[in-house]
Amino acid sequence: MIETEMADASQAGGSKVITADQAAALIQDGVTISAPIMGLAGWPEEIGRAIAKRFEETGHPKDLTLVCGSAMGNHKDKGPHVIGIEGLITKFIGAHTHGSPSIGALIQNNKMLAYCFPQGVVVHMYREIAAKRLGVLSKIGLGTFVDPRVEGGKMNDLTRKAPDLNEVVTFNGEEYLWYKPFPIHVGLIRGTKADERGNISMEKEGAFLEALPVAQAAKNSGGIVIAQVEYVAKAGTLHAKSIQVPGVLVDYVVIAKNPQEFHMQSEGVYYQPAFSGDVVMPLGALPKLPFDERLFILRRACMELQENIVVNLGIGIPDRLATVAGHEGVTDMMTLSTEAGAVGGVPAGWPNFGMTYNPEAFVMHPNMFDWYDGGGIDQTFLGMGEIDKFGNVNVSKFNGRPIGCGGFINITTTSKRVAFCGTFTTGGLKVTAEDGKVKILQEGNHKKFVDRVEQITFSGKYAAQRKKPILYITERAVFRLMDGKVTLTEIAPGIDLEKDILAHMDFKPDISPDLKPMPSEIFHPEWGKLKQHILSKREQKAQA
Repeated sequence: MIETEMADASQAGGSKVITADQAAALIQDGVTISAPIMGLAGWPEEIGRAIAKRFEETGHPKDLTLVCGSAMGNHKDKGPHVIGIEGLITKFIGAHTHGSPSIGALIQNNKMLAYCFPQGVVVHMYREIAAKRLGVLSKIGLGTFVDPRVEGGKMNDLTRKAPDLNEVVTFNGEEYLWYKPFPIHVGLIRGTKADERGNISMEKEGAFLEALPVAQAAKNSGGIVIAQVEYVAKAGTLHAKSIQVPGVLVDYVVIAKNPQEFHMQSEGVYYQPAFSGDVVMPLGALPKLPFDERLFILRRACMELQENIVVNLGIGIPDRLATVAGHEGVTDMMTLSTEAGAVGGVPAGWPNFGMTYNPEAFVMHPNMFDWYDGGGIDQTFLGMGEIDKFGNVNVSKFNGRPIGCGGFINITTTSKRVAFCGTFTTGGLKVTAEDGKVKILQEGNHKKFVDRVEQITFSGKYAAQRKKPILYITERAVFRLMDGKVTLTEIAPGIDLEKDILAHMDFKPDISPDLKPMPSEIFHPEWGKLKQHILSKREQKAQA
């Protein structure tokens, strides 16, 4: 797996620094490679491009398995997209493919095997591989498309003919999913600095992600670890507590030649010091949001916030909720968090999703999912692509196009309260409001409330059995999952029930006998009442 000459030099105490081309030459045909990633965070772009270049020039390495635990790439020209070449990658195991169009196309066209598993499961699997345990045993995924009784996480027809990588088992009389382990032969990690011994620090990174467990998994699988960094320091000069991956786990170091292009902190920026905790940015600098349907959804969602709770925000419309909370001056009343590992601060929206302005603390990606999976989230706000009459939600597959689940399944399964946030229809929808009343300027071309979702990313049946509070918040109506049925509980001022809601649903929801209007205050250009609303809940609790 390692070219003998280079390996001998490294082990003999020589420099671990090599070029990206030399790193690509170390990767043999048929091996499994893994990289920590969230968008472009954690991804060693120069090494990835060198692998693609070598394949195009020599046909090697080929038949690789790629394992990634999160959303990967910038949706156009960076990230694992650069190695998404037919024959180079022939198998994928991971959580999300949407950010790498070439890999998505290979999967959709049955040019590679592809398994999609929940983000927390994948990043936890590295630790199980490193410790040579039996894999991940979890309730995460039961009743969704990753359940082998549904689809087994298989993303295309080609994979449906392949063996399952998980199975349902019974332990202590309860059902679990057993996700089976596999070896990692090459760990591709990233940091800010490496010293001559290969110790890796991450000062400028916006997240630690799972670099350490990936390195441990690769080394204990008999493989190698290659790290891309911006700087190399003299041995012994990095502070011991700044080291995130010890040099004993790192075989080779590649110094990025063009870090501003190929060592980006996120999809949107090379370096924002507020993401890495190097400056505290005034929250007044957060962008102003347009007065439209998205803002209406976000304001209504914010009304679910309470004091002293832990909150998670998903990508899409929900990732701007932190901006609304910041403008309303309530972010210090609760703890916002991201699955990437930031605790506190204000999570950023796309194209910087996964980053956080002014974080209070960073933990590693798998540790965050330890907390999340155990019920550490009080309230989550997530997107919704399709919703059906059973309350199921699909965000992972549309018109046969594989996208993946990311952390959606982990978070919806274990969060104490879940609010799905999205427009009522999609494709050309234009909405405004006047005098506190909603006006549909142009209806969307596609319904989102459908008879049956294309893929079950969230199981309404499973949530109903556990009596978990579930909301579906749109710009014109709010629904709740009540007794296993999607139930209309709020309607926006200015909206007609028959014409604007029921006519654009493939099923008729239950209508609450307590149907009430959505608060008109959220449909005015200026709001400024969120803090007062949250404080009123404190008074209600005190009176109760």
